[in-house]
This record gives sequence, structure tokens and C-alpha cells, in this order.
Amino acid sequence: MPDTLRIVIIAPSLDGNDLSEPEWAYRWVEALSRMADVTCLASSRIGAVPLAEQLPRARVVTWPEIPFLYRKLERFNAQVKPALPLFHAQARRWIKHAQRNGETFHIGHQILPQGMRHTTPLRNLGFPYVVGPLGGGLKTPAGFEKEVQATSSISARLRQIDDVRLSYDPFLRAGYAGADLVLGVAPYVVARLAPVGIRRFHALPERGYGNFAPERTRQSEVGTLTLFHAGRTIRTKGLRDTVRAMARLRDLPNVRLVSAGDGEDLTNCRAEADRLGVADRITFLGKIPREKVEEYYAASDVFCFPSFREPMGGVFFEAMAHGLPIVTAANGGPDFLIDDTSGIRVPVTTPDDFANGIAEAVRALAMDPALRLKLGQGSRERLHSFGSWDDKAELMLSFYRDIIARRAEGMT
Repeated sequence: MPDTLRIVIIAPSLDGNDLSEPEWAYRWVEALSRMADVTCLASSRIGAVPLAEQLPRARVVTWPEIPFLYRKLERFNAQVKPALPLFHAQARRWIKHAQRNGETFHIGHQILPQGMRHTTPLRNLGFPYVVGPLGGGLKTPAGFEKEVQATSSISARLRQIDDVRLSYDPFLRAGYAGADLVLGVAPYVVARLAPVGIRRFHALPERGYGNFAPERTRQSEVGTLTLFHAGRTIRTKGLRDTVRAMARLRDLPNVRLVSAGDGEDLTNCRAEADRLGVADRITFLGKIPREKVEEYYAASDVFCFPSFREPMGGVFFEAMAHGLPIVTAANGGPDFLIDDTSGIRVPVTTPDDFANGIAEAVRALAMDPALRLKLGQGSRERLHSFGSWDDKAELMLSFYRDIIARRAEGMT
């Protein structure tokens, strides 16, 4: 077993100054680069701080993004990633060239992209490799399909072909079947990959914890509650369901909802609030700066984010860092991330029953400040249990070493 592991990491779009996947993957790679010999193959993002400056301890090799896709078709590019095959070809060619020049890599890790619809360039290169954490691929619950389809973009509907590809695409299947370890953001991922027959799986949240907000010791009065919902306003994120839940809480006029985020379903949510007569108790902020989002977390009593097709949800990590009890959907990533010590998970059946369930959860929290305090403390503890970025890097190193040892012993 080598003292220092030489790791090659595939991570297009990596950027520590971005949000979501590019940022969390950067944190992971940065931590690994302080513990091992890391070569990172990535994109050079337009307008971003050069990745080599962001990762001074790693060897960084980048290829430029395609300007047209980044500037003109940003959302389509983020979802479909049409330039990914070119990036993978460049990465694979670079690795083979390095090997011909005598370089040895002990293990590879494709950490981005997170979606299950993408192949890997690490197959059949003579060293073991890891893929993930993977997320996505969740199906829309049957009772919600009509409303979701009414506001879905064309690129979002490409999800419908994922099942077919996982069952029949030979390149996609071979990439996962050949991986020594597949990581998923939650246990549902292994079920989605069942048609492939992967060797080994481990559920691991995509994010680590950073700084915690000061601990809360006081709660609002009985019947008084500020709910906070933050995220892109699309139908699956559950804001419309939360608005409907507010209409079932008319007898609690001091329960209020604040929403931060923009998206194609925001107009529908505003209209729903007007139609149900609860617009005076809901504040739609739209898109606001990051620092303002933190202020609203700090000023809120409960994080209500019943996203019913959520792969994981970075906003949960933010809310838990503020010690907020969570109301969410009992489906996908949230069903794994949030447990009974940190929040209330609502079964996803029909839109009407879902709204009723959210309302019942909110009512329970509004009427029981002690429960809010208990779940808020549990929320912080739950987040701490997922580990810091350094903890995650240490865990990955243990996985890498175990994989290398298994290969040496002829095990799979």
C-alpha cells in the first residue's frame, strides 16, 4: 500500500466560488488535496477564478468551457451537459498520455457531474475507480404529474429517458458496473441503479458541515411561527403545497410564511395564495443575495421545504446549521437526510393529502415550543453527524485504501 495515494479526480465545472454541485465538490477536492497527491481534471469556467489558484495543493488540468453553451443556454447546459462527451474524451486522452509517460495513478474518482445519466471516462484505464456521490433520477409521484408537467422545461423532461438508458445504454451501464464503489447521496440511488448490477454501494450525503450559527435557546410563543422556504421555485420544491397548507391554518393567524427564490412556478404560487386568501400571511421575496438568505434563516422558527422530488437538498444543511426544525417530504434525499430527531417528514400521496400533512406538521410545531426546541437541537446534531469536509476526505481515503487492498488481493 503506498504511503501517499495518487488520485486522479474527474470534476467538470468545479468552482469554489459557485453554488450547489460545483462548490460542494470543490470543498471535497480541496480537503483531499491536503491529504493526498491529487490531480484534478476539470473545466476552466468563463469568468471564474482559475482553478489552479483555488486548489494550490493539487495539480490542476483544465479545458475551456464552450462559450455559447455557457452564456446563451446556461440552464440547458447545466441540466443536459451537451459538452460533457468532449470533456470526457479530453480527460481520457490526458490520462492515457500521462500513463505512457510513466505516471501511475492508484485510483480515480469521478465526483462530478452528480446526475446518473452521465458516463465515466475512467473505465478500463488499469486502475480502480469510484463514481459519485450520485443523485437525481427520482420520479414524480403519480398524483403530482399533471401539475409538474404543466410547468416543466423541455430539458427537465429528459429525465423520462433515464430509465431506458440505465437498462440499455451499454456505455452508461459498463461505467457503473466497472466501478469499484458507487456513492449515492441517499439509499434510493442504489434502487435506481438496480438495472446495472453495481459491485458496491455506499450512501453518503454530498455535503459536509461548515460553520454553525449560534445555538437557539428561546422559542416564539404558542401559535406564533415564521416558516422559511428557500430554493428555486419550481413545482417539485413544494412551495405551492406549503401555500395550500397555509390555507388550512386559518385559525393560526400568527403563522406566517417567507419564501426566498425565483423560478417558473413562482407566478402560480402567488396566484394560489391570492385564490386561497392567504396572501397577507405570505412574503414572496424572489431571488435575494446569499447574505440575506442567512438573515432569514436566523429570523425564522421552522424550515419548511417539502420538496417531493429532491435528490438531496443543500438548503437542508444551511437550515440545520441554524438549528431549525425541518418540515419536508418523506421521499428521496430528504427522507434520508432528515430523521425523527431533526424534523417531521410528510408522506407524499396526493396534492390534497400532502398539503394537509404539511399543515398538521406546522400546527404541531406552532403549538409546542418545546418540540421546536428539541427538533432544532436535533437538527444541529444530525448535521454534525454527517461530518466536516475533512471528515469526508478522511472517509474517502479509507475507501480508496480498502479498494486498492481488495484489488491487490484479487477481490472485487
